Amino acid sequence: MYLAGFTAGEWLLLVQHELLLFASLFFFLGAIDEFAVDGLWLWLKLRGRVETFRLEPTSEASEPPKPLKGKAAILVPAWQEATVIGATIAHALKVWGHADWTLYVGCYRNDPPTIMAVIDAAAGDARVKLVIHDAAGPTTKADCLNRLYRAVEDDEMRQGEPWRMILLQDAEDMVDPAALALLDAAMDHADFAQLPVLPEALDRSRWIASHYCEEFAEAHGKSMVVRDALGAGLPSAGVGCAISRSQLARLAAERSDGSPFDPESLTEDYQLGLAIGRMGGRMRFLRVRHSDGRLVATRACFPDRIDAAVRQKTRWLHGIAFQGWDRLGWSRSPVESWMRLRDRRGPFAALVLAIAYVLVVLSGFSLALSVAGLGPKMTLSPLLWWLVVLNLASLVWRALFRFAFTAREYGLVEGLRAILRIPFANVIAIMAGRRAFVAYLRCLAGKRPRWDKTDHHLHPAQPGLAGVAA
Repeated sequence: MYLAGFTAGEWLLLVQHELLLFASLFFFLGAIDEFAVDGLWLWLKLRGRVETFRLEPTSEASEPPKPLKGKAAILVPAWQEATVIGATIAHALKVWGHADWTLYVGCYRNDPPTIMAVIDAAAGDARVKLVIHDAAGPTTKADCLNRLYRAVEDDEMRQGEPWRMILLQDAEDMVDPAALALLDAAMDHADFAQLPVLPEALDRSRWIASHYCEEFAEAHGKSMVVRDALGAGLPSAGVGCAISRSQLARLAAERSDGSPFDPESLTEDYQLGLAIGRMGGRMRFLRVRHSDGRLVATRACFPDRIDAAVRQKTRWLHGIAFQGWDRLGWSRSPVESWMRLRDRRGPFAALVLAIAYVLVVLSGFSLALSVAGLGPKMTLSPLLWWLVVLNLASLVWRALFRFAFTAREYGLVEGLRAILRIPFANVIAIMAGRRAFVAYLRCLAGKRPRWDKTDHHLHPAQPGLAGVAA
């Protein structure tokens, strides 16, 4: 069959060539971007500017912790979290022996199971305060956080004493025993401080839940470190982070409703961190290890089913890439604009990855036709040949970095699995990118965003799970 003078095989070869050129070019641009961050991290490491500090060996376990330098409020929004919220509260009460903090748990009036789980776990401890939202859930996570913020303000007025810092945690988190004291100390010279997040490596979900391990290990072991060193805004992870009370008040004063969190945002944590940087707030990313080498971090179990992982990453891509562009725009600082561009490349990267997988299929089909004598053989131009070679070299480099950062936190075996999980992570990214684009189009059409939360049924503090990621 002929089409405009070309055979079907020639048309296939032309499409394959153009797609290969497109994908290779943008893979190469992405490789330059990643290599720049890698190079900066290596340079900082060699100069001793990214040292990870170690805590002194703990004294007697029975010794009470030193008092905090001021009162701390921990905000935990919870919608349909009856399965895990009890473990989160019980663990925090156990490992944070300080008396001068309060855990504000925000529930909804139409979610009795979560309300009862909070009451049971608190067991009358005055450090836990249940706050029931006056709206039926779910709204958005930011809206729930604003309700908790109003509860903090009300307590300040009643007690006549301001809080020193506000911490953000999620309902499924396992906090680190040293985290509260470290964040409290950081408030001496920072308006915002973020600890790393360390996902659990789950035996039951080696290829879905565990792929978060390498993503956070590299992001919070390299990318955030580089951002911190360059003075760029630090996106909050929404967990394991502290904001000075005065800084949060300044954020609230900027909004017409007097609330610090944008209730229309799907990634209010990311937006919060960059807003603090824009206002000139002092920011710090804290990498500290216990005396035995364990990273001081917030641990959590991430989605162990592909549909849940895609749904979660859809929300991240929609909030960071699309809403972030709309709501935060760009910056006059070249470094800040570079970092925001990196944050927002997710949907486009998903498109390029999808094209790459289509190319794998097309190349196999084209090769089969060529071997059978039914189609021409593809010949690469010198430019395209070099792009392919450089991209393959970049893939090997990326895999080595991913292995190194994952192995540092999880061991050599998990580091090797991180390389094998690359295709799984790519497929999830492609699916999430498509869904995020569709969700953004719906919002442009006037649909309000809702809390499309992740279902949590595992907690790191549960028997058989604690210590997996240690």
